[in-house]
Amino acid sequence: MKRFLTFAAVLLFSTLCATASGTHPVLQAVLDHYSAKSDSLKRAAATYLFDNMEGHSYVMFDLVDSTEAVVPFDVLSFASYEELENSFGELEDRYGTLDFKKHSVIEDDSVISAEFVIDHIDRAFAAWTMRPWAKGFSFQQFCEYILPYRGSNEPLEEWREYFATRYDSAFATMSKHDDPIEAACVINRDLINWFHFDPRFYYHPTDQGLSGMLETTLGRCEDMTNLTIFAMRANGLAVTSDYTPYWANSGNNHAWNAIVTAEGKVIPFMGAEANPGEYHLANKVAKVYRKTFAIQRDNLAFQVANPDDLPKYLSSKSYVDVTRDYVPVRDVTVSLSLPDSVSIAYLCVFNSGEWQAIQWAKVEQGRAVFRDMGADVAYLPGYFADGKIVPAGDALLLTANGDIKELIANESATTSIKVVATTKKKLDESTDSVKKSFLTSGETYTLHYWNDGWQQAGKATAGDEPLVFEDAPSGGLYWLTASDSDHEERIFSIDHNSQVWW
Repeated sequence: MKRFLTFAAVLLFSTLCATASGTHPVLQAVLDHYSAKSDSLKRAAATYLFDNMEGHSYVMFDLVDSTEAVVPFDVLSFASYEELENSFGELEDRYGTLDFKKHSVIEDDSVISAEFVIDHIDRAFAAWTMRPWAKGFSFQQFCEYILPYRGSNEPLEEWREYFATRYDSAFATMSKHDDPIEAACVINRDLINWFHFDPRFYYHPTDQGLSGMLETTLGRCEDMTNLTIFAMRANGLAVTSDYTPYWANSGNNHAWNAIVTAEGKVIPFMGAEANPGEYHLANKVAKVYRKTFAIQRDNLAFQVANPDDLPKYLSSKSYVDVTRDYVPVRDVTVSLSLPDSVSIAYLCVFNSGEWQAIQWAKVEQGRAVFRDMGADVAYLPGYFADGKIVPAGDALLLTANGDIKELIANESATTSIKVVATTKKKLDESTDSVKKSFLTSGETYTLHYWNDGWQQAGKATAGDEPLVFEDAPSGGLYWLTASDSDHEERIFSIDHNSQVWW
């Protein structure tokens, strides 16, 4: 079977990895524990974990004001998300702008014990060798999807024992005893029964461990995916977490689970919410990445002198691009206007009022090629300076058929623009096909167009009919915002006098 490498090959692999890992005392203790020839694969597994441990940690945050004084805050002290948001606003009225700041980072390699590693390895191997659906996985697949002891930045805990036998009686009733998808559904039905999404945890920046989730039975997307990883990996299922840093046509971001078969087929689902085969992403994606335990040496963090000065979601050392597993993709080549010192460019999507970097590329002779971009999305090229994105070219559309169309507002050729909404909605039409307005009567709206930044094209107060802005630059990318904007309004272009949403 795939898992059984020759002893010489495994021994060579272990020796090379141990050399690369140096002489970490915990690794040495683990290798000494697995000194028998029959434990050669476990030695290889141990060196895999330590060779890729760099950057894995438990991160804790404090809520601080502008003076960095800590402001006490407990999400579960509020009865609802709405109450929490109102109270947070009141806190900002009192203390000024509040933000979550890293309190401490506890690196795995500074606290992990030999006993912890040995327990995880032994239990992972037991699941791999004993569960019928796991026997077809190669050693590489085992290391990538079953062996890792953490899902993200949660506290280190020994979660395998809790789940290892929890589902044995349910597994016995499966119609196909070696079907990993059916086994995943068995586990997920249990998680759905007792763990639930709660938006209050958007304000809980630290990922929960198993003990925390057992206590709260609530969490955000990252908690749901981690809990599912714990329960399923403990039973020999190759489950991971995929995510989009920013939706391409909406605000916010999302993480979900994916189960990988021994043949390499990927099936997305939402742990504690929807089973494999029943789950569909709610919005459009420009990029999908997969969290990995293994360090990915081709990632951006290894291409720059200062990996701490990078856009948030592209700074990790441990993720891979899996966009093509989800949507049709195209490469996007862009000519850029950049300072000579800039060697890395970014392609951005518009999300909650900001252009957010979602892919990077090296700049060569004033051009950059962004690989595997999701189609039917509006993008903006830029570079990163002083902690923010700086535009480096015109906004563009990557159309559904793969064409690239630049959106350049022509200030010399103005036009009349009719708008009926600030976000994409199903438009009601009367019997004479006259589109109705979804704007709030009496509200003042501002029409912006993109030209190296958002420029104002005009203001108007809504009535019962669609708003019309005269003398607006033609051919551009537009953004209609209300006077009390929450920045969740969507950008659009104009085609045949109608708003086309991006």
